[in-house]
Amino acid sequence: MGLWYEETFKGTRLSLEVTDTFFSGKSEYQKVEIFETREYGRALAIDSVFMTSEGDEFVYHEMLTHPALLTAKDPKRVLVIGGGDGGTVREVLRHPGVEKCVMIEIDELVVRACQEHLPTIGTAWDDPRLDLRFADGIDYVKNSDEEPYDVILLDGTDPIGPGEVLFGMEFFRGVKRMLKPNGIMALQSETPMLLRDVFFETQFKLRELFGKVHPYFGPVPLYASGIWSWTWCSDTQDHTAVDEGRAAPIVDGCKYYNLDIHRGAFALPNYVRRGIAAGPQDKKEG
Repeated sequence: MGLWYEETFKGTRLSLEVTDTFFSGKSEYQKVEIFETREYGRALAIDSVFMTSEGDEFVYHEMLTHPALLTAKDPKRVLVIGGGDGGTVREVLRHPGVEKCVMIEIDELVVRACQEHLPTIGTAWDDPRLDLRFADGIDYVKNSDEEPYDVILLDGTDPIGPGEVLFGMEFFRGVKRMLKPNGIMALQSETPMLLRDVFFETQFKLRELFGKVHPYFGPVPLYASGIWSWTWCSDTQDHTAVDEGRAAPIVDGCKYYNLDIHRGAFALPNYVRRGIAAGPQDKKEG
């Protein structure tokens, strides 16, 4: 029997059996660990919280990326904030029409550790279309005067401690400012089960900024509760209008995402429908 790595969160506990440790280091921001697990392959943890694993990463990264890219109109410029494991930019750069993908990651240690010890996830680091910058995403959004983007993907941490500002109205306003008028933003928006208040608060904030806001769901077994949400936002585009011509080769290379998944993921359970319809108030009761 091997050692067990344990994450505890809001009265829940997830443990994975660890058979080997490849990396453990600390940057000025956080502790970074990469280890081999018996069932999920290699996994990344930051500050003792599971971030991704070889066994289930494809669900998260495909679902963050393709619903936005395949409903955008001829997306050429894409911005990714966060995503130090490289999985999101990998999926972005599978789209041949993308001419430039800027990735803003605050912690170089995460990227370097994943490049060396978790190379199966980040397979697009050498793509010439990738512009990787080690910088604070909040500062970048606040101060950038670059050409606006067709799609912006927010692949940030949980809104706990320093990560809380990544779910703030000021940050969301800055992100929208960087979008083209017909652009699309998508973000990971937490579990609607254990972080229900955060999920609903995020929906209400985004509805103040965008004309169209649609949460969608999928299973990520490594994450708290096993169900995860992302949210698609735009002023002009249609979240159901997938470019099927562009989608065909993308879907062929996916492990999870396809057009049926796209349609089904946006179907909302009743407690989510009711919570959104009720507006900003206490959402602890379903």
